[in-house]
Amino acid sequence: MSEVVFIGTSDAFGSGGRRQSATLVRGPNGAFLLDCGMTTGTGLCELGIERNEIDTILVSHFHADHFGGIPPFMLASLYEDGRRHPLRIAGPPGIRDWVHNLAGAMGYAMEDRHWPFEISFDELPLGAPKEIGPVRTYAFETHHQPHTFPHGIICETGAHRIAYSGDTGWFDDLPRLVAGSDLFISECTNHVNAFEYHLSHEVLVEKKSQFDCGRILLTHLGSEMANRRGNCDFETADDGLVVKL
Repeated sequence: MSEVVFIGTSDAFGSGGRRQSATLVRGPNGAFLLDCGMTTGTGLCELGIERNEIDTILVSHFHADHFGGIPPFMLASLYEDGRRHPLRIAGPPGIRDWVHNLAGAMGYAMEDRHWPFEISFDELPLGAPKEIGPVRTYAFETHHQPHTFPHGIICETGAHRIAYSGDTGWFDDLPRLVAGSDLFISECTNHVNAFEYHLSHEVLVEKKSQFDCGRILLTHLGSEMANRRGNCDFETADDGLVVKL
């Protein structure tokens, strides 16, 4: 059995008083995070999830609400948890430099510390499978601000296949890329289609018949979508939601 725990389900602005993007996946070979936004540490503590449980962090793109929580996660692992087992961080090209530069900008330079656990960085190749710790991944390019190197990620853990859109606007290949997944975690920032680089409920309803997924859950909900949770044509995720596969 695999288990998915939604740590944060808001957009970049914390709409609806919810946390930013982070989803924990527990599989037969270990646990990993899909994104690690700035509020992830608070969410893990509130939900009683230990950082030591997490083997790998997968990053969809370089916006702070998706990877800004990594330096605090690492510092807490060092100073609070006494972590000794490896931590793998994987994402788009340049992932190591992006995390190091972010940590330095926050005043938490990684180079100034002794790390008693191994930290490794992996770049996710587009269109090719890659084993990252407890999960087999397959990354694909999405339609979001290009300078953030936006990726969606297919995750295979045990017998289950989970697709994650990251941040994206509509592009015609999306249904094909996530087809066959047991769970598709799709961003849906807006209710009405108003911004090229984010999906809307309006567009997803129009394209619904194109998707062949076992279950679709909407996350990264902006203010309009936050007010419509539970009253949409799709299921919506809330902080703390647990899904068993």
